[in-house]
Amino acid sequence: MPRPPALSPSRAGDFQQCPLMFRYRTVDRLPERPSPAATLGTLVHAVLERLYDLPARERTVDSAHARLEPQWREMVAKQPDLAELHADEAAEQAWLADGRQRLATYFELENPQRLEPAAREEFIELQLEDGPLLRGIIDRIDIAPDGSIRIVDYKTGKTPDPRYGAKKERFQMRFYALVIERIRQRRPALLQLLFLKDGGRLEIRPTGDDIAQVEHEIREIWNEITAAASAGRFRTRKSALCGWCSFQDRCPEFGGVEPPLDPDAVERAFGVRPVTA
Repeated sequence: MPRPPALSPSRAGDFQQCPLMFRYRTVDRLPERPSPAATLGTLVHAVLERLYDLPARERTVDSAHARLEPQWREMVAKQPDLAELHADEAAEQAWLADGRQRLATYFELENPQRLEPAAREEFIELQLEDGPLLRGIIDRIDIAPDGSIRIVDYKTGKTPDPRYGAKKERFQMRFYALVIERIRQRRPALLQLLFLKDGGRLEIRPTGDDIAQVEHEIREIWNEITAAASAGRFRTRKSALCGWCSFQDRCPEFGGVEPPLDPDAVERAFGVRPVTA
């Protein structure tokens, strides 16, 4: 049975950044080489998730640091090409030291000995009426004795420049708030992002207007996606972020050639078939 068309915060962000990049990731599913920054984020998230398997008194920065390299070796064993991220052992050790610094910063922001999460790495789904299936993974959900819900997300990068309003991060957290409110029949009281590179914190107390606004944004994005899918045309959107794109060799903006669009893959991804098919 085919999976229904779905949208996550990251894929919505991909489309807004560049529809062609979104196509390559969502329709063509082209492979991408792992990056040191993204892989470090995966590693630190895994250590923080497992940290809460320990008894509260053992959740220390030393315990977290001790788990970093074994977790990394476990990741490489499952995905051997990750070993190619580093030129030599010295580069790998410097990268792991960066991870230890992110973990130390986490302990400056929270005391995990005083927390008992209700959920970690929680997979969530919500079918919007006359819209897409919303999907995501929430790093942590805390529930207070009075039932108040807090959603926590770890970011291994730095705090966004306030001049740009952390638009991407705010969208992601309000997206989660919408889904959790519908699933649990209670609006989260607090959305919290912890930035582990510089110790920044972003807190959002979502209102009914926030929930309504993000649902409107999601529907608008989905309408734009399905319009692009129906037309069989995912346009490029050149920006400063192109320098980090994995698909420059297939991008017309950089002399690449866009491969033919597979109408079956489009239909599987979005439930519509290109009119050009």
